[in-house]
Amino acid sequence: MARLTPPKRFKKRADFLRLAARGKKIAKSGFVMQALRESAEPELRVGFTATKKIGNAVARNRAKRRLREAARLGLAGREMPGVELVLIARRETGSVPFSTLRRNLAKALDEALA
Repeated sequence: MARLTPPKRFKKRADFLRLAARGKKIAKSGFVMQALRESAEPELRVGFTATKKIGNAVARNRAKRRLREAARLGLAGREMPGVELVLIARRETGSVPFSTLRRNLAKALDEALA
């Protein structure tokens, strides 16, 4: 079985703000994706965030864990050099079925890269 390594991550606020200003925004049930194709980085990079509107720290961390795992599984095997993504959790991210979350992520990726 092939190992599904997680994509590189970014954590600096400036990266998140740059994608918010210049990235393409795609809203799906469970998350909002911001995508930017013309990155200076040669590899795919992903950032995850959840605001306090989601709930307490437990709810925010659960939403981010689910997004990280969906991204790890959904991005495996996809060649996307120079692409940066931010996945923003929504209130329903913690409760939507995981299969739906993965399916919506695949649809959002197809829209972002089209």
